[in-house]
Amino acid sequence: MAADKARGTSGSGRDAQTRKTIWVALAANLAICVAKGLGGVIAASPALLSEAAHSIADSLNEVFLLASLKRSRRPADARHPFGYGMERFFWSLLAAVGIFVTGGCFSVFQGIEAFRSGGSESRDGYLIGLAVLIVALAAEGASLVRALLQVRSAARAAGRGMAAEIRAGRDPALRTVLAEDSTACVGVLLAIAGIALHMVTGEIAYEASASILIGVLLVYVAYTLGRAARVQLVGEAADPGVQRQVRAFLAQQPEIDTVTALLTMRLAPDSVMVAARVDLTPGYDSETVEDAMVRIRREVRGRWHELDQVFLDVTDAAAARHDATAAGHDPGQ
Repeated sequence: MAADKARGTSGSGRDAQTRKTIWVALAANLAICVAKGLGGVIAASPALLSEAAHSIADSLNEVFLLASLKRSRRPADARHPFGYGMERFFWSLLAAVGIFVTGGCFSVFQGIEAFRSGGSESRDGYLIGLAVLIVALAAEGASLVRALLQVRSAARAAGRGMAAEIRAGRDPALRTVLAEDSTACVGVLLAIAGIALHMVTGEIAYEASASILIGVLLVYVAYTLGRAARVQLVGEAADPGVQRQVRAFLAQQPEIDTVTALLTMRLAPDSVMVAARVDLTPGYDSETVEDAMVRIRREVRGRWHELDQVFLDVTDAAAARHDATAAGHDPGQ
């Protein structure tokens, strides 16, 4: 119970940090979206309008992510005995779809339309657009710094580097915000380059190309986020290192002769189910075995806090060998 309480408190603390990160990103995106939209209309800039679409997509996604944080913490019930942790993965998949449709496809469309129709240059309008983008870059950068600070904190707690923590990406909400903010900063830089080259050369091709590049970048990010969400939704196993440690721990227990199978599945960012089939060492009575299984489950949860659902399918090794021999086949098969 103490381990469960500690795990719940830790998970709630991480959620609170993630919620603050999402709110910072949402506030930045809403303000930037209005500024980009007005600047894009004034400057007739496809790159700036693409960035406005990007900010709209990000804002909608942050609403999805806030919903995921709230819904995933609902307690388990009869219909969902393992809780609602997978809501995180579902809503992150919707966020990826939102980035693809609202951001990526619209940006590519804007770039193609700019190539087809050409464009009129307004020096004052483009100066306004550049000013808007510079402010947007500062706001997006601040949001990105907030997300990176949370990643660094999580990496320190896990005892690994930031790059490894980003690759692990257990929290889909934080992973999505980090991807959005990073892409937003790159997108703003592309838009600035496109507008500046358009102003200098008078060729809208530069700005149209920037818009298409922004769209391609968003499509790639959406694909990456969607693929990660799909892996988690269909049942992702725990880290291989954790699996090896659990298997070794079980094999070291005096009551366990062999571990014949070990299966894991992530139920939420901080929740993993473990199902192990173990053969018992001969000579223990049923009461001793029952007490041992309770102790082993408790120790597994205590050592690896995320392994909160532990199931042990126990068999008698001596009886299994006898039955297998009588049946005329290898008990290991």
